[in-house]
Amino acid sequence: MAKGIRFYEPGAPEVLRWESLDVGDPGPGEVRIRHAAVGLNFADTYFRTGLYPAALPAGMGVEAAGVIEAVGRGVTGFAEGDRVTYTGSPLGAYSTERVMGTESLIALPDSIPFETAAAMTMRGLTTAYLLRRIADLSPGDTVLLHAAAGGVGLLFTQWAGLLGLNVIGTVSTDEKAEIAKAHGCTHTIVHTREDVAERVRELTDGAGVPVVYDSIGRTTVPSSLDSLARRGLLVCFGTSSGPIPPIDAMQLAVKGSLFVTRPALADYIADEAERAALAGELFDHVGSGRITVGINQRYALEDAARAHRDLESGRTVGSSVFCLESGTA
Repeated sequence: MAKGIRFYEPGAPEVLRWESLDVGDPGPGEVRIRHAAVGLNFADTYFRTGLYPAALPAGMGVEAAGVIEAVGRGVTGFAEGDRVTYTGSPLGAYSTERVMGTESLIALPDSIPFETAAAMTMRGLTTAYLLRRIADLSPGDTVLLHAAAGGVGLLFTQWAGLLGLNVIGTVSTDEKAEIAKAHGCTHTIVHTREDVAERVRELTDGAGVPVVYDSIGRTTVPSSLDSLARRGLLVCFGTSSGPIPPIDAMQLAVKGSLFVTRPALADYIADEAERAALAGELFDHVGSGRITVGINQRYALEDAARAHRDLESGRTVGSSVFCLESGTA
């Protein structure tokens, strides 16, 4: 029988339970997938704590890669034996297998291992829309990226380098600064001992940056706004430190006619053609080796509570995955 993680109430990592699941057969428009690897994302903790509401009891996780084992009536474009990856589906990826609709599935090239796919589908597509859809940047431009040694950060800095962009990355430790630099960060700021906005002004001869990419939220938004150049754009795409604080519209004018956006990946991959285009760029870069995906933490799926504790404590670097016994080829 299939097994997976479920939770019955919001709370600390201990609310996650490893249980047997009755998966069943796929219905019309659905497939059954045997997972080979499952992604661990900070957004998973938002569902667990209740920051993102979910009907309870619920499964956990929205990203995984594996093989289609059965296909329901009316499914087109996918067949038994196909290698697939996905992100943004209903909760339930923390499982050995599951039944789901095909609207989130992405065909996975043979050149991309399952573990790599589980580590990068959400992060890679996030990086893709941040760099390819949000702002019109030119080679030589400098941007600020928070959490530069995180899962998105290490992909972002590599892709930005391919586009000719300079990245100032914030990190929490000297060790993480070295990791960020090794992946293409032009400059790093250790925010635990340096004033981010002040340092950005120093590095840009007082001008500030045209775009700040902020996945941290509550604790970083003020310094992000103060790091922007005139008519700059703050992209708030995550809230790992807590909800984004209220922003006074008049202060946007005072600080230089600034712009703020709070995008979500779902709105950039909802269209099938756009999802395929972004995934195609991502897979091409990774498959060719131009972008490498480092998996720095691996867990057994039944150890989800420990994985969440590690993630929330800041002990992880780069991407993390759950490895299943079914293989990661």
